[in-house]
Amino acid sequence: MNTRVLVIKTSSLGDVLHTLPAVTDAAQQLPGIRFDWVVEEAFAEVPAWHAAVDDVIPVALRRWKRRPFHVLRAGEPQAAVRHLRKQRYEQIIDAQGLVKSAVISRFARGPRAGFDRQSAREPLAARGYNLTISVPRDQHAVPRVRQLFAAALGYDLPVTQPDYGISENFNTGERQPYLLFLHGTTWPSKHWPDIYWSRLAALAVRQGLQVKLPWGNAVEQRRAGEIAAVDGAIEVLPRMGLGELAAIIARASGVVGVDTGLVHLAAALSTPCITLYGSTDPGLTGTVGKSQIHLQAEFPCAPCIGKQCTFEGDSPVYPACYESIGPEEVWSQLQQMLSGDQ
Repeated sequence: MNTRVLVIKTSSLGDVLHTLPAVTDAAQQLPGIRFDWVVEEAFAEVPAWHAAVDDVIPVALRRWKRRPFHVLRAGEPQAAVRHLRKQRYEQIIDAQGLVKSAVISRFARGPRAGFDRQSAREPLAARGYNLTISVPRDQHAVPRVRQLFAAALGYDLPVTQPDYGISENFNTGERQPYLLFLHGTTWPSKHWPDIYWSRLAALAVRQGLQVKLPWGNAVEQRRAGEIAAVDGAIEVLPRMGLGELAAIIARASGVVGVDTGLVHLAAALSTPCITLYGSTDPGLTGTVGKSQIHLQAEFPCAPCIGKQCTFEGDSPVYPACYESIGPEEVWSQLQQMLSGDQ
């Protein structure tokens, strides 16, 4: 009989992707194991890309929080709970470590496992589990979740490199001669200056490379249009879903991006990628995978882990820490990456 496990990892995109290698580990170590997964509706297609995942249970905690009375009247949370309770699980794993994810785990049927008080992002969450597991927090999310699954499911932690288990869904043959610039992110402190993107795009097209620019909202669309104005070889993509964008990323010769969920998608698809880190620390949240380059700002207050740049000195750019990562340096690294020297 198959072992049925429920994973609770609702968001964000990077966090959901970081959980996939642990699912691959379990599927390789425990033949017959199958997974269901609770995830935010915006990312519901991602777990379904993995062959070991059967049922994806979407929730909309972010949207429900904005209009609680409306969604209660519409019955959306109630329907999600009914979906959650249809199956009894041999194990429930809360890989999020938040009070809200621990609450979700209590609605499901089966024993619950998660991080202990010292390991969880919100210590109170540990009170919701039957089994609490200690995983040191001073490590990257990918090995942390792999350790959590190994302890919860009772197998030895593999020493292999992380395998996200989704590349075969987007295996379209040889890479194409274009670059993808992932310029959009939610934190103002993570944004690489617009003028830098334009200069990098100009350097790329001068070398005969096409540049593609995705976008997800009106601000990103405007920025993409301004970058594309540099040269006709720069294409602003239409708005597209994650699956469509994943196919574009999988075929790219290379990606340059700021610290956002889509660079983790590039890593999961083994697409060569340069990620630019200013306010954040790649040691804890950096991309993990083949051909991944991290460029960390060298600045007195970096990484500050703040959403806004609070530097009060003189700087020609915002955020100020990106003074230390100019387009010429990124282009040099990009050329080496594309030639296979990295």
